[in-house]
Amino acid sequence: MVNQAQLEVLFFHYGEPLPIKKIMKVLNLKEAECEKLLSEWDAALNQAPERGLTLLRKEDKIQLVTKPEFQNISQKLIQEEFKEEISPAAVETLAIVAYLGPLPRATIDYIRGVNSSFILRNLLMRGLIERNFKQEKSNAYHYEVSFDFLKHMGLTRIEELPEYEKYNNFMKNLELKEFA
Repeated sequence: MVNQAQLEVLFFHYGEPLPIKKIMKVLNLKEAECEKLLSEWDAALNQAPERGLTLLRKEDKIQLVTKPEFQNISQKLIQEEFKEEISPAAVETLAIVAYLGPLPRATIDYIRGVNSSFILRNLLMRGLIERNFKQEKSNAYHYEVSFDFLKHMGLTRIEELPEYEKYNNFMKNLELKEFA
């Protein structure tokens, strides 16, 4: 039987808005079961003042987010992030997105061997990457570099990156994009 803890793991790992159909598929639930589980978890989160999270629903997608009353903590964290230089992990993630994008977070995580949602969020907030929803194979957001990244790097096209073709073709040959 699926429980709230399993749902929590799914949202934590995914790190982005989740379509209800994906939740149903991953947890092998019928729509009514999924809705009931989500409602119970949402109530549990909102009725517990010691919990800092809630569920945000928009159309057929749901995301685990910070409760509005704790937004000041999030804002302080964001301000601190922008005071700091970009981390080596963020540079690594940005290089993966630049040379191999557009690609879903699952592929980025697979290549890096760790969860990249925090770093991707940081790169999104800095305007260096953007995400687009693609329904090709994975029904997930795909990350790619932004126009600001290209301007910052002094490029007119992504293909102007050093050895772009070499690395991009290498990944195509490994068919990592099929993983997504």
